[in-house]
Amino acid sequence: IVGTVDAAAEAVSVGVVEPGQLMIMYGSTIFMIEVLAERKTDPRLWSAPYLFPETRCLMAGMATSGALTRWFRDHLAKELIQLEQATGANSYAALAEEAGCTPPGADGLVVLPYFSGGRTPINDPQAKGVIFGLTLAHTRGHLYRAILEGVGYGINHHFEVLTEIGAAPRVAVAVGGGTKNPLWLQIVSDITGVEQVVPAVTIGAAYGDAFLAGLGIGLFSSYRHIQEWLRIERVVKPDPERTAIYRKYYQAYRRLYR
Repeated sequence: IVGTVDAAAEAVSVGVVEPGQLMIMYGSTIFMIEVLAERKTDPRLWSAPYLFPETRCLMAGMATSGALTRWFRDHLAKELIQLEQATGANSYAALAEEAGCTPPGADGLVVLPYFSGGRTPINDPQAKGVIFGLTLAHTRGHLYRAILEGVGYGINHHFEVLTEIGAAPRVAVAVGGGTKNPLWLQIVSDITGVEQVVPAVTIGAAYGDAFLAGLGIGLFSSYRHIQEWLRIERVVKPDPERTAIYRKYYQAYRRLYR
C-alpha cells in the first residue's frame, strides 16, 4: 500500500512482474531489474526479494548514461541549445542525427562511460571516463555515437553476466527518457543482440505505486492485472550484421577498462 523503491515501481508500471522479464530504465543513469522465480546472487549484481509472492529479482545500475549525454550536449553542443531555445528544434535529436551519419563502431572510437565511477558490474567508484581512439578524422557525430555505444557496451556487459549465471532475460522492456532516442535503442539492441519492447505509455514510478496500492486494498485480484493495461508502441529488433560488427568493439571496451 505504501509503495516501494522507485525503480521497482517503474518496473511494475510497465508490466515487468513475471520471472524472465527485465526492465531497462534509460534515465540519468541506466537501471535494470530482472524478475526471477528463485534467488540468484552474484557479487557483480544486486539481489533482493521482489514485490510479489515467490518472486526475487536481480538489479544493476550504471553511474552515467542520460547524464553523460547531457554533459556532452551542454559542453560540446551549446549552439544546439541556443537553437532549441529560439526555434524549438530538439538539441538531442540534432545530435542523434549527426551520430546517425556515422557507422557502427564510430570509426574506431570506444568510450568507457565511467564519468562518475562505475556501479555494476565493475563496482569501481574510482573508474574514470575514457574516449579512446581519437583521430583528426573524427567529428562531433562520431563522439556522440561513441558515447551512446559506450552505454550500450555497458548494458551488454550486464547481459553477459546474467547469461553466465543462468539468468538470461526472456523479455527486455525499455522505459525512461532515453527511449525518445530511437538511434540509442537501436544501438543497444544491435550491440546486445536483444530485442527491446517499448510501451506506448510510461507514466513512471507513481503509476506503479498507485497500482500496488490498489493491489494492497483488493481492487485487483492479481498483480498480473497490470499487463492488461499495457499497449506496445514498438519493438526494437537487433540487426545481425551490426551485432557482428559490434562484437570486436565490445571486446576492445572490456580490454580497455582492464
